Amino acid sequence: MIKEPRPGRVKTRLGREIGMTAAAWWFRHQTRRLLRRLQDPRWELILSVAPDREALQSRVWPAHLPRIPQGSGDLGQRMKQVFDSLPPGPVCIIGADIPEISRRHIWRAFASLGPHEATFGPAPDGGYWLIGLKRCRSTPTGLFDGVRWSTTHALQDTLVSLSDLRVAHVDMLRDIDDASDLKNAGPGP
Repeated sequence: MIKEPRPGRVKTRLGREIGMTAAAWWFRHQTRRLLRRLQDPRWELILSVAPDREALQSRVWPAHLPRIPQGSGDLGQRMKQVFDSLPPGPVCIIGADIPEISRRHIWRAFASLGPHEATFGPAPDGGYWLIGLKRCRSTPTGLFDGVRWSTTHALQDTLVSLSDLRVAHVDMLRDIDDASDLKNAGPGP
């Protein structure tokens, strides 16, 4: 899931600390690096973009990668729309602000869906950098209901919304929300 890298529209918490232009620049280059790194014949890389109309036509992202709109609503509603819009089968959704992610992390997440119906890549802040669903049946109706986004409760709330599904956890990776995360992430893109 990616947003157009426009100052004031992407990574705004980071932008309040380092400047909106610098935050947008970081996100644009981080995302390009991530997209190059994650292309692999074992899966199809699809960009779920926002804002819908502008990002579907954008020249910022590689033209060869298919794009789908995120749609409207909060993060959970938009992720649910992504799950519901794709054909049946395993899907993993990630954010673009995870500098350490590699193909090995993605492969591990897909592999964990073999014996499980859902998988998460937890983040140290209580959220998650990846959610995957096996999707042999329809997306759970209450998925993402009551999730307190951008809090230390996001992962736990999402787990509650999955009720009785068998859930796996894969590697813990840090996402970039503010300047301290950026500093702890090491060299930039």
